[in-house]
Amino acid sequence: MKFSQEIRQAAKTYWDSSFSHPFVTGIGDGTLPLEKFRHYVMQDAYYLKHFAKIQARAASKATDFATIAELAEHATSTYAAELSLHQSFFEPLAITEADLATFEPAPTAYAYVSHMHHASKGTLGETIAAILPCYWLYYEVGQQLLTKSPASPIYQQWIATYSSEWFERVVFEQVDRLDALAAQATEAERERMKQHFVKSCYYELLFWEMGWTEETFERVFTGVTRQAKVTKR
Repeated sequence: MKFSQEIRQAAKTYWDSSFSHPFVTGIGDGTLPLEKFRHYVMQDAYYLKHFAKIQARAASKATDFATIAELAEHATSTYAAELSLHQSFFEPLAITEADLATFEPAPTAYAYVSHMHHASKGTLGETIAAILPCYWLYYEVGQQLLTKSPASPIYQQWIATYSSEWFERVVFEQVDRLDALAAQATEAERERMKQHFVKSCYYELLFWEMGWTEETFERVFTGVTRQAKVTKR
């Protein structure tokens, strides 16, 4: 079994749960309320800025020119492709400059980004393992929704992006790279790579939930304090 297959199996619970999450199925059938998708898009734009930084950091860890160039291209592609996709959503979702100026990441987005920054302090293999679920899982979600025809052009565009041939190429380029790095890694490093991958899959699932609940620090804090009051009683 390839290392990529092994770690995907280890994350199976989180991975499979993403496909049936109401946020994902709501994109496919067009029933996802736009205000929930709007919240997700703003959080994802924040996430992708950090994702591109970590991709660039991965390039700096590579030791051969080909890998350096490929990983640097990934960072550039994140900006050129995915962020431009989000920007095309800003107007129809009524996301203004004022909204962006006062933006605050939700707890899940903040925690996921923090996890990736922590993982990227390690080896190139650890860094790729931490960012791979964002590539791989989104590709499979895109494939699952490929036959869907939601009425919303926004959802159609989202599905088209993550089910595209271009995205498929970059996904499996990273999967193959991870397998090659794992083959050269120590057992201890492979275990860290596995842990980073599984945690990222966990956060991917929480990211859908964050969009679905329109999670904010204020709402989480209110829920915690309310629960504390109930517990005291």
